Amino acid sequence: MDWQELTDLTRGGPFVVERVRLAGSGITVEGQFEPPQLAQLSVDDQVFVAAFVRSHGSIKEMERVFGVSYPTIKSWLKRIAESLDFVDTDPEPTSAADVVDRLRRGDISVQEALAELEGLR
Repeated sequence: MDWQELTDLTRGGPFVVERVRLAGSGITVEGQFEPPQLAQLSVDDQVFVAAFVRSHGSIKEMERVFGVSYPTIKSWLKRIAESLDFVDTDPEPTSAADVVDRLRRGDISVQEALAELEGLR
């Protein structure tokens, strides 16, 4: 069964994957796993996201591919964006130890570390 069949079967309702088999290795993992957010989108929305990525985010190209207007594409993007959780790629440090760890890894400068530590007070 592929994702499209699974999405059609669930009709957009939430579902949990309980068993995963790694192809070619014979390893099976059981538990409760939520599928990634993009896999939880409707088939139409998955196609839309794939087309958007393939068009390098060109709304003009999306208008051509789907035969719809700019406002329709913007509305579709807005609706999908609102259904996805935001992933914070630069979370605020929760402790001085987090700041020091990032400084040690070279992720931030000494000046940035001092500013963040000051902000934790």
